[in-house]
Amino acid sequence: MYVFFLRKKRLLAVSAGIVSLLLVFYLVRMYLPADVPTINPIYIGNTQERAVALMINVDWGEDVLPQMISLFREKKIKTTFFITGKFAKKYPALITNIAAGGHEIGNHGYAHPHPDRISFEANKKDILDAEQVLLAIPVKMSKLFAPPYGERAKHVLEAADSLGYRTVMWTVDTVDWRDPAPDTIQQKIITKADNGALVLMHPKDCTLQALPSIIDTLQANGYTFKTVSEIIQ
Repeated sequence: MYVFFLRKKRLLAVSAGIVSLLLVFYLVRMYLPADVPTINPIYIGNTQERAVALMINVDWGEDVLPQMISLFREKKIKTTFFITGKFAKKYPALITNIAAGGHEIGNHGYAHPHPDRISFEANKKDILDAEQVLLAIPVKMSKLFAPPYGERAKHVLEAADSLGYRTVMWTVDTVDWRDPAPDTIQQKIITKADNGALVLMHPKDCTLQALPSIIDTLQANGYTFKTVSEIIQ
């Protein structure tokens, strides 16, 4: 008889535990918000292929861009230019020349603000304003967004995503806006290059001087050059 009551007591305890767990699960499901997919920026392309993508963010550099375009034509490579709307509005012929060279054109916002410091709606407007200027030139655009200053707060990513854009960051940053020596840029890219790398640069004279050696060395090491859209597929 004692054994019977002991087993019954144990069974009731187990049943109570199961009921408690089910109640906790129900309450969690009831009161916690539904899962929301995370929007992640892109930092690297296809790592299975020996290729890199040069991405040039453009908000200035009108004096360097023609030579950069000429160099890419001479080397027979295609790159991706992320261009601000205000720059495109001021230099539409330059944008036409970039597109005529077969290069990809992405969105770098209109006024080059600090995206983290402005609202969701202000980010949407800045992206759309740039898009309208570029399409009016007219040039073909890819739905790729490179946020100014690399700022990528949640509302910035959501604003770009709501407009159908994928936010692109980088694998290797030349930091060429600080005017490093060309050989510093060369070594940084050559030593850090890897399959699928996205290499960030700007239309700077130091970068222009570094590019021939970078291109030749990477090609000698078996790398091909692709646009960002191609390398992230």
